[in-house]
Amino acid sequence: MKRLRAFFYVQHLLGIGHLARASRIAAALADDGFDVTVVTGGAPIEGFPGLGVKSVALPPVTSGDEGFSGLVDLQGKPIDDAFKKRRSGMLLQAFRDCRPDVVIVEAFPFGRRQMRFELLPLIEAIDASSPRPLLATSVRDILQERVKPGRNEETVDLINRHFDLVMVHGDPAFATIDKTFPQARAIRAEVTYTGLVAAPPSPAASERFDVLVSVGGGAAGKRLVSSTIAAARNANNAWKWCLITGPNLPKDEFDVIARDAAPSLSIFRFREDFASLLTGARLSVSQAGYNTVCDVLRAGCRSLLVPFAAGGETEQTVRALMLEELGLATVLMEKDLTPEGLAQTIQQALLRPTPSAHRLDLEGARRSAQILRERHRTWSLKVGPGFEKVHDQTDDTSGRRAW
Repeated sequence: MKRLRAFFYVQHLLGIGHLARASRIAAALADDGFDVTVVTGGAPIEGFPGLGVKSVALPPVTSGDEGFSGLVDLQGKPIDDAFKKRRSGMLLQAFRDCRPDVVIVEAFPFGRRQMRFELLPLIEAIDASSPRPLLATSVRDILQERVKPGRNEETVDLINRHFDLVMVHGDPAFATIDKTFPQARAIRAEVTYTGLVAAPPSPAASERFDVLVSVGGGAAGKRLVSSTIAAARNANNAWKWCLITGPNLPKDEFDVIARDAAPSLSIFRFREDFASLLTGARLSVSQAGYNTVCDVLRAGCRSLLVPFAAGGETEQTVRALMLEELGLATVLMEKDLTPEGLAQTIQQALLRPTPSAHRLDLEGARRSAQILRERHRTWSLKVGPGFEKVHDQTDDTSGRRAW
């Protein structure tokens, strides 16, 4: 079996969700026999993208605010054209050095429009390559809904002109891409569902908590942190609380809350065994990011979701409400988040039964590797060596979509 080379681009801006999901897929590709190069462009996060893959780190950028309205370096300085040119050149050189059979671009063109300055030149280089690698976009099942006219049509145009495969990391029994992307039926590239990209099952928890609160890897979520601290301090019960603030909370702020926390509340910046802790928790309290929800679904514990909604974000709210409708979560809207409201909703959630077993497919990482290997095989047989991409312009989509 040929050892295929995979080139995987991922850019995380606020949290680490995109990086975590891409890292799980990259690990599955390596396990499947791919030679994997992961290109990252965000703040360095220990443990990512993980062992077994090659890693190229571009000069890091992050979002200037929760609305993703601008790019800044790690010192908070807006990046300039010289910075962009240097990053783009490094990305193109990494692509040439890898000589991949498969290129995976995480989120773009559905998201990460801020990175067009380097992704459009990369796509041009892919199209000019001979032999040309298969180009896939890797996207979650629920997308941020766009309100600017023409934005979705531009996305479809980019896909139809350049991409061979759209990998949707979800279970179509839960959500199909057309729910949050109205122009989905105009996509002519193949669209395939991988299942949700969850981590493997975890061992039993080494510690048990009544209430396990996690804020993920992002800078957002400070209200959840402060509300948890106050709710735990005012709780008139014997609950054992745990708060995981996320690695991006500034150290001075972390030190203050750790010093003032109630004795019943254990506070950590990060726990490598978070997924394991969920298996022993009576209730998980978190935002509704993709990766945390996957961990909760894998653990099968009660869940209270406080979806991130700042800056017009819709994705987490859609996911949380869909899970609540299935009886797999309780939802507290961010606008209603107060210490009193959080404590009351926690009490209500703990009175509910543990969720019944669900049938959602959580094996998306392994399935992504299988899909890419199979699609590359059939695609390369069809196009032959030295292929210059021309998409089929017909409307025949038989067998290509699951919606």
